[in-house]
Amino acid sequence: MEPDKDLNPDTNDLPLRANTNHILVRHYVLDLTVHLDRKVISGSVVLFLEPCSGLRTKAEDDIGPGARTLEAGGSRDVSVCRSRDMDTMEDGTKGLGGTTTRMEKMFGASERDGAGFQALSAVGSQNAAETENIQSSHSWETTSDGDFTLVLDCCDLDVSKVEEVDVTSVSSTVASERSDVSSVNPQADFIQNLISVPSSRWRQKHQLFLLCSRAHRAQDGSSLHFQRDRWSLQVRKKGVATPQEFPRALRICYETRPTGGSVRWTKDQDNRVCVYTAGSPINNRALFPCQEPPVAMSTWHATVRAPSECVVLMSGEEQTVPIEDRDTPFLIWNYYVTMPMPASTFTLAVGHWHQVTAEIPPALKRGVRAGAHCSKIAKLGAGPGEWTEADLRSGLVSSISEVVKGSSLKTGSGDQTTRSDSAFCYSSLEDEGLSVTDYSGMVDDGICCSHGDYPCRFTEQSARSQRVIPHRVFGPVCLLQKAQGVLKLLPRCLAAAHTVLGVHPFPRLDVLIVPSGFSSLGMASPHIIFLSQSVLYAGSLGSGENGLSLCGSRMCHEIAHSWFGLVIGARDWTEEWISEGFATYLEDIIWAQAQHLSLQETAEQSDLKALLRWRRLSDELQNSEEALQILRPNMENTGQASESGSSTVKHALNPDKTFMQVHYLKGYCLLRFLASQVGEQQFIDFFRLFVKKYHGQLILSQDFLRMLLVTFPSMERKGLTLSAIYADWLDRPGIPKWLYERSAVWSQTRLVEEVKAEVMSDQLVLLLELLLEEEELSAATVCALQRTYNLQNQDAEVQHRWCELVVKHAYTRAYRDVEHFLVHNQAMGVYLYGELMVQEDPEQQALARRCLSLVTEQMDQSARRVVEEMVL
Repeated sequence: MEPDKDLNPDTNDLPLRANTNHILVRHYVLDLTVHLDRKVISGSVVLFLEPCSGLRTKAEDDIGPGARTLEAGGSRDVSVCRSRDMDTMEDGTKGLGGTTTRMEKMFGASERDGAGFQALSAVGSQNAAETENIQSSHSWETTSDGDFTLVLDCCDLDVSKVEEVDVTSVSSTVASERSDVSSVNPQADFIQNLISVPSSRWRQKHQLFLLCSRAHRAQDGSSLHFQRDRWSLQVRKKGVATPQEFPRALRICYETRPTGGSVRWTKDQDNRVCVYTAGSPINNRALFPCQEPPVAMSTWHATVRAPSECVVLMSGEEQTVPIEDRDTPFLIWNYYVTMPMPASTFTLAVGHWHQVTAEIPPALKRGVRAGAHCSKIAKLGAGPGEWTEADLRSGLVSSISEVVKGSSLKTGSGDQTTRSDSAFCYSSLEDEGLSVTDYSGMVDDGICCSHGDYPCRFTEQSARSQRVIPHRVFGPVCLLQKAQGVLKLLPRCLAAAHTVLGVHPFPRLDVLIVPSGFSSLGMASPHIIFLSQSVLYAGSLGSGENGLSLCGSRMCHEIAHSWFGLVIGARDWTEEWISEGFATYLEDIIWAQAQHLSLQETAEQSDLKALLRWRRLSDELQNSEEALQILRPNMENTGQASESGSSTVKHALNPDKTFMQVHYLKGYCLLRFLASQVGEQQFIDFFRLFVKKYHGQLILSQDFLRMLLVTFPSMERKGLTLSAIYADWLDRPGIPKWLYERSAVWSQTRLVEEVKAEVMSDQLVLLLELLLEEEELSAATVCALQRTYNLQNQDAEVQHRWCELVVKHAYTRAYRDVEHFLVHNQAMGVYLYGELMVQEDPEQQALARRCLSLVTEQMDQSARRVVEEMVL
């Protein structure tokens, strides 16, 4: 394993240390407790391991996609990796011998009467706390260098012990029907057989994993030794020289740190402590030890204990019903996934969230009215005013009795029956004049699933016609009324996405309005979307579609990640454009569909968006280093890893890259270019075919481009070969020639010419950008502009340009608008601090420092470092 000193501090590459070519985690069982008072999460994770049968070679990598990934970004949305099982057993029997039959018999019995698992539960409940020895660095040093080392990605965690789990009690119960079966390593055989159980029996499989996770540590006298360095956790067992001999089930006990890079402790807009996973460049390695390379695909089950007044939201296929933790003031929430996914897709949020409904209950109306001022920093110490705990608990969803109320419903995921909140929304499509059922995705085009075995929604009849999946919206009390706009738009956006792309990859969706320190406009994860308060419309819901444009388009962007970024993603994390470029391109198409625009209106709105993105891209490329402008920075080495499976993500820790949008904007422009070559509608039709073929898999750029070139052979006749596209768009900095030419066309469209008349939000953005190019504007002109367009009350994109204009022309009467923006739109205000400082105006510099002091405790760590470099 490469030491930390091999990392180049000038490039800020992120190491992926896990030796995934040697051994893979196939299932995680997490048991966590959230301590709001100490700002830590403590508990354990049990890893179920499978040694790899052989190393992947470059020749194998060149054959095609290896799996699938989830992507992080938002404005960054979220970087995630996915991969299919590389050694899938055909029909669940290959290499299993008689043990598979034994397990299938047990499963059959449990499906008939449930008795098998009642007996196993009794075994699991015998666990008791034991005194364990914390392994020291000395014990690590006494192990042999010849021993096999399990390497996990890990940082900012305090690991107290690592132990082998003895699954004998569970395996012996399962094996009771076949006492004649013997094995040199029965525990390893049992775990291997459990991993290989087919997806048709996923529920029993998960229950067995859960029982195994509760078993005692192994008592054979041989202990596990571990060592932590900056980026990894390394584990050995003395005398074990190969992955095949290594224990198959490990328990790691640990505690997070308040400043850990994956976990964000802060206060919500109601001034109450909360925590959420940040979707940071290091993903989840500071939440639990895991494997982060994209090929590391696994399922998981998570048990989370949190204070009873809190709501726990998480990636999980069924809406959980929390249960009381006996005599403690905690509730227990259980979530799981059956689709193998990377550990980096695991998403968690714990806080005093409330569910948004169309009508705000009377008990909360007073709090919502007070919420107009709840986010003023001067009043943060005041708490929720005159509210009592009874007021809060009688509100929208703060009462856990309302959270757990529900009825069974089918989500279109095989035998999954979701226990759902009674307030789970399906759609308001009848009110919007839309059909609830759409069979457009049910055409048989001969494309079959090619991913590993899991319960796949793409093969289910019910999922194909489910235009709007069950969905909910959560947020703090003071934002409930504004968040009603999200609830109104969500079913329309979901239905539009289904029309464009087909089957929803996931059976449900929660949307959470995250605290103001969130550094993105949105972040998409399986089953849950984090949304910045910056996209919420400041006006009333009756203000028309224009007022909801930013919220609607952002929602469409995050929903698009369900297909590109989650169910299909980049096999190499440096190819972020595969997630962000696609989501940016698709957000316009889905949002136009949600608005029921005509073809002409769609084209005009699309060209206006393209012009705005071109201007942002052009500006960014003029002010960034060339190394950060390349969509495929690893070029011909993209997708390659070391012999062990470890690799690095180029530039991932570079703070400048964190706030760049090249992979969004240049990736979007590449897709616009490709669409112009084959036709817009034909390009969208191709997207649907691509999704059907590659869902559940990781891809490289070449997989998408090769399929496109095969589907449209006329492209190669025009000289558009794979190497030509690489050369023009992916492997070099700067702007391709086509984009210069096309931007001139976008600049002459009707909507651009109308920017001085009655304007829509995007036109206001363009107007302000044009005015920013003017060297001088009088105070009277700026005042008239503000009065005419009410700029301080427009959406956050408009407000941002307005603040830039105020700073450039030192319009002191509106400095309060700049302060308000920097405090309440932290995801968008980072470089506004730079504008305040570069003017060398003492009043503006004092304003920048004052704003930083107001938000420094709530601010995202990466954003704070960048701002502090500018301001201090």
